[in-house]
Amino acid sequence: MAALRRLDDGFFRVRFERLTPKEREYVIAMASLGNGPYRSSDVADVLGEDMRSLGPRRAKIIHKGMIYSEAYGDIDFTVPMFEGFLNRYT
Repeated sequence: MAALRRLDDGFFRVRFERLTPKEREYVIAMASLGNGPYRSSDVADVLGEDMRSLGPRRAKIIHKGMIYSEAYGDIDFTVPMFEGFLNRYT
């Protein structure tokens, strides 16, 4: 438990703080869906936004190394357990 707390307070928090408020909203929506991978359309549904309008935001988060796309329409976190951090602290 202490190791997870250190990850939350350091590693995960630093990564989260690198995101803009809108990017944070996006990854929080991903985490709310449970374990990945996630469909981009499902994230859009959670946010109540059109999937196409979220493309630039998604691309910026990918560029920052927080998420990746293994297949068209699918995304996931680059760091294991990041969704757990988001669900615990947001």
